[in-house]
Amino acid sequence: MNQDLKIDARIAFDDFSLDVSHHSRLDGITGLFGPSGCGKSTMLRIIAGLERKAHGQVTFDGETWLDTTRNHFVEPHLRGVGYVFQEARLFPHLTVLGNLRFSEKRSRHLGTAIKLDDVIDALDLSELLSRTTTSLSGGERQRVAIARTLLTRPRLLLMDEPLSALDFRRKAAIIPYIERLPDLFEIPIIYVTHAIDEVARLVDRLLVLEDGRKMAEGPVHDVLERLDLQSSTGRFEAGVVLEAIVSAHDETFNLTHLTCCGQTITMPELDIPVGLPVRLRIRARDVALATSRPAGLSIRNVLEGIIAEIVEEPNTAFAETRVDIGGAGLRARITRASVADLGLKEGGPVFALVKSISFDRRGL
Repeated sequence: MNQDLKIDARIAFDDFSLDVSHHSRLDGITGLFGPSGCGKSTMLRIIAGLERKAHGQVTFDGETWLDTTRNHFVEPHLRGVGYVFQEARLFPHLTVLGNLRFSEKRSRHLGTAIKLDDVIDALDLSELLSRTTTSLSGGERQRVAIARTLLTRPRLLLMDEPLSALDFRRKAAIIPYIERLPDLFEIPIIYVTHAIDEVARLVDRLLVLEDGRKMAEGPVHDVLERLDLQSSTGRFEAGVVLEAIVSAHDETFNLTHLTCCGQTITMPELDIPVGLPVRLRIRARDVALATSRPAGLSIRNVLEGIIAEIVEEPNTAFAETRVDIGGAGLRARITRASVADLGLKEGGPVFALVKSISFDRRGL
């Protein structure tokens, strides 16, 4: 499933331009993240061949899809790319099964391993097959749209904010289906979103865009730790992703103990066996700092660390801090007054008080 993607492309519109040079090995889910209007969808459309005015080069898995220096352009339908849009775009005159069979028949000659029954099972569609698409909920429609795209038997799956039209409950229901697609069908995914919760849950590597330019790229936990990406990653939902191991369960108090960087994190009980890895999300606004270990608190998670970075925001009350807890980083959004009162300095010891933790994913 590891395939090279190289893109060095530019395109200009009346009020916006994109200029991106990027090379990565695609594996699992790669997130394409940034604020609205930063160029995420435009970059996806260039990869898919839907922007004929783009200049530069695009290659995938050793094949050149675009090279304007040689006037070379591979048509979208010949690239082997599947594209899931924000809207489901299902055929209203066909049933769910009819929509799926339409794609399955058109791509049967490709001879790949993706089979109709496997896709139906993977997206839990068996009870929907006889229904009309107009009778489906938003989440059901998007599951069918993903299934139909898979049945085009793509080599690369592009997903352009597929959950943006769904409410929180429907979004939470469909995310588990998406996160297992790369392993089930051995297809790398590029996933466009501006929602940090989707990034934390789904993404393995992250590419951040701002104003049509690449700002950062790397493993999701490394990128989300960075304090210099505030304008791109946002402040209110800013935080980090940590990897931990389930170490024990406390049946008396329905708690699960996790080990991260040699320290213990406790959270409400998880139905995950001891020894398995999990992914956690901790928001910067849910972390407080102390210069000595506090006592008499209801907060269960107090982690020792070193102040790695402090960025004070001029003309505001706030400062962003990054704390190294022994190989991983936490972010804490505190006031500038707190920085002064506590005498916080880079390199100084500190205790991070974690008020809230979200369990985002298992089996990393």
